[in-house]
Formats: sequence, C-alpha cells, structure tokens
Amino acid sequence: MSEAVHPETGLLADAADGPVAGGMQGPAVAEAVAAAFTAAIESGRLDLPLPGRGHTRERWAVLAELAGEDLCVARLAEGHADALAILSELGAAVPPDGSRWAVWAAQPAGPRLTARQDRGGWRLDGIKQYCSGARSCTDALVTAKAPDGDRLFAVSTRHLWPIPGTWRAVGMAASDTLDVSFDSIEAEPVAGPGSYTARPGFAHGGVGVAACWYGGARAVGGTLREAAASRDVGPYALADLGAVDLALHTARTALDVAAAEIDADPADRQDGGRLRALRVRALVEAVATEVMRRVGQALGAGPLCRDGAHSRRVADLTVCLRQHHAERDLAQLGTLVASHGAAW
Repeated sequence: MSEAVHPETGLLADAADGPVAGGMQGPAVAEAVAAAFTAAIESGRLDLPLPGRGHTRERWAVLAELAGEDLCVARLAEGHADALAILSELGAAVPPDGSRWAVWAAQPAGPRLTARQDRGGWRLDGIKQYCSGARSCTDALVTAKAPDGDRLFAVSTRHLWPIPGTWRAVGMAASDTLDVSFDSIEAEPVAGPGSYTARPGFAHGGVGVAACWYGGARAVGGTLREAAASRDVGPYALADLGAVDLALHTARTALDVAAAEIDADPADRQDGGRLRALRVRALVEAVATEVMRRVGQALGAGPLCRDGAHSRRVADLTVCLRQHHAERDLAQLGTLVASHGAAW
C-alpha cells in the first residue's frame, strides 16, 4: 500500500493500491485478507524455496514484501510457508495443491490441547489458543500434550469449532486468530514426540517471523519517507528519517547474514541456530519498535488519525511484535552467551 499527501492539510490519506484497502473496517478487512491469502497461494506467490536450500534470503524477501503490503496477510502466508517447510523437514507427505495450512503451536497459560490414542488412531481434545487462520485455512499443524510428551499433529479444519469473540484486539484483527475447540478430532502424528522443536528448522522458522516484522516496520517507515519527499517536514523529522534508515538497514543486513548462515549450515551442525534466531529476532523487534516511535515522533497524530492504512499497520505491528518475548528471550540469549561464548 502507498499513501498520498493531502494537498491542503499535508496529512497522509488512504490510497488502497495494495491487496487490502486501508479504509476498510471490520469484517470487510478480514474477508479481504482471507481472499488475498488464498490468491497468494493460487497464484504461486507462496511457492517459496525451503529454508536452507540456498535461497533463504529470497524466501524471507517475499514474506517481508507481503508484510509491507499487509501484516495480517503475511501472518497467514508465513504460517502456510512454515507448515510446508515443517512437513518437508519431518518427512511427511506433500500437501495437495490448493490447501491452505496454518501452524498452531502457541502454548500460553490457560486451556490446553491434549492428544490420546484409541483403536481408530489419534484424537485431540480441548482448546487451542491463538489459531491464526482459524476460518481461512483448510489444514493445520497443531501441538498437543500426549502421554509420551509434546507432539505435532496434522488436522483438517473441517470439523473444528473456532470460538467467536476470543480475539478482542484491534491489531491483527483481520488475521482470523481465534481460540479453537477440539472435540475428539482425528489427527495424524507428524514424526515423534519433541520432533517439532528439536529440528533445525525450528530456529530457522523463528527468523522467518522476524522477516515479517521487518517488512511491517519498513512499511511504517515508508510513511515518513514519503512525507519527507513531498513536503518540508523540518530538520527534526529528517533526523528521525535518518534514524529510521539506519535501523532498517541494520535489520535487513542482519536478516541477509542470517539467511547466508542458514544456507551454509541448514542442518545446524555448528549448533548456532538458536543463538542466531534469538539475536535476529531481538534486533528486528527493537528496530521495529524504534521505527514506530520515530515515525510517530516525526509526524505526530496526523497519520494515526487520518490515514487508515498507516494506523492499522501500526496497530498490527504492535501486536505482531509480541511474538517476541522481550526479557525472557533476552535471558535465553544471555544464557547461551554465558555458556558457549560469543564471537564479538
């Protein structure tokens, strides 16, 4: 999406030339996001190279581009792309053409999903929280607690029950993220207990999420860049633009370096995947937070109040960044550095 400057007020106005119109509200936005997600799959735009196959940078570039257009579309796209990578890495069957996949692996406090075996196979019961694409996806990879440990399962969404009203936030509202009820749902196990988090691609996928944060931050920064290119915003706003440029360039460089390292060691034989993911995610989260602060500081309330695309982008990015666990993730990073050292 791009924004146009109002000729009289100098404020940014909506110009809906991306996949989802900035002026849309409520259900219309969610429907447009679902349609854009489906179109991205059907057009082949999400036929992405798998991580570690020599083209990880190109994979993340597509996700960042989608996030710049609409973070909710990118959230669904990243989940679909990650699901295909997981299935490939764990040796599962290739999904049928046209299927739309999600990864539902959040395990916050509260209701849990459990797995049990009967003579007919595996069954899932309970509540799974934070299921993006709850009504948009045809299939999902779901983590659940089984008697032999945490397992990953593939399920069809056909008989699932998304729970209305379980997402009350403005940010990422169009990502179709709801809690989902499972009642003796048939499930196909994907590899063994613990395999989902033990595989090298778990860390690689975590950096892919950061590529979406970067794309969203780049679009927020674009609001300031376009304003500065079209009118005199003053020296302080130009200083903010310089800081935004520095921050985004740093994030892009970190992502490019991480992509090259993953392609050089896809199986993580050097055991650097977790450290890399924690570093890049923390850096990109800090950059995105700084970009939002600088743009708001430079342009004031105008874009947030008068530019629907920009205000939704900021709201979406604010929520999306909370996939980073702040000091908890930094503490994990510090633990790794203390125990393994670091090449500073």
